[in-house]
Amino acid sequence: MSSPDPQVRAARNLADPSPESKPTKNSARSRGPVVAVTGAASGVGELLTAHLAASDRIKQVIAIDERRGDVSEATWHILDVRDPAIAEKLRGADVVVHLALDLDLETDPAARTAYNVRGTQTVLTAAAAVGVHRVVLCTSAMVYGALPDNDIPLSEDAELRATAEATGVGDLLEIERLGRRAPRAHPGLNVTVVRPTVLVGGTDTALTRYFESPRLLVVAGSRPAWQFCHVDDLVSALEYAALEQIEGEFAVGCDGWLEQEEVEELSGVRRMELPSAVALGAAARLHRIGLTPSPAGDLAYTMHPWVVSVSRLHDAGWRPRWTNEEVLAALLEEVEGRHTVAGRRLGRKDATAAGAAGATVALLGTAALVRRARKARRRF
Repeated sequence: MSSPDPQVRAARNLADPSPESKPTKNSARSRGPVVAVTGAASGVGELLTAHLAASDRIKQVIAIDERRGDVSEATWHILDVRDPAIAEKLRGADVVVHLALDLDLETDPAARTAYNVRGTQTVLTAAAAVGVHRVVLCTSAMVYGALPDNDIPLSEDAELRATAEATGVGDLLEIERLGRRAPRAHPGLNVTVVRPTVLVGGTDTALTRYFESPRLLVVAGSRPAWQFCHVDDLVSALEYAALEQIEGEFAVGCDGWLEQEEVEELSGVRRMELPSAVALGAAARLHRIGLTPSPAGDLAYTMHPWVVSVSRLHDAGWRPRWTNEEVLAALLEEVEGRHTVAGRRLGRKDATAAGAAGATVALLGTAALVRRARKARRRF
């Protein structure tokens, strides 16, 4: 068996939320819950599986994915979460943490939605059928929407005003709707929803790619505000939910936020400011012709605030281990050497040829060039 990823090893070493009151290992495991994790072979699912498997307060971890992961202490079941046979694999679990989601920028949107929605429906139904009493869903604080009139910070009870225009947000809204309906359809089943802010640590999203650009695109007249969440903190918050130390719907992220000017000062990356019509129009055209993976809706999350309070976790005794400044530094280190403009990854040669100052402007004009090239090919 190959050795676990360094982040998985780090997850094993995350401190328990209240170690000073932790029972002895044998007595704790005999009383602890059996927790099933879907999407357990990679990403946040792998980190959580490793962390729970090393915890004295978890009796057993059931790991479910389409391939076997590296956490040997877990009991593995290999299957697609959309398969109704998952019900038997969940039998005996007290809690299911559903992390088998596809939010990849490159995935076909229709296929992504089909997987995410059907998978969540199947997991909720299967869990209820075999007597699981709690399902934990992980969506994103993006469901609140990025709007110019948002309070800073938003209350966790704030209305979900996002639309389906950004990558995967429509899926997340539908997942939350399924989560709200499930307890009514299946009495006895409780659903907890965890909403991380901008997630950093082995992630690849439109928001992390924003920091791979040679210039930070700022839309004129906008007021961005940045609140990050390191995967370590998400893992510890998910453990709180699995141990039922918190329930309902809550956000997870660093305390406070960073203004755009602070981000630019800390990162050392200067801005490129464009009028709203130019930025949004170019983003829409580039996505429409397939040049960039991010729809124009993603741009709103870099324009308007969607900072959210994390008071419910605080009230439960949880505290983030990372600050916004520390997560930003970790993100910049992680993306070093990558070259992305308008959400599109460039090779080193392309980025060097474009030049830092002109890269964004060059890409904004690419749509017209592509159309001309296509017309030229049709003539021959």
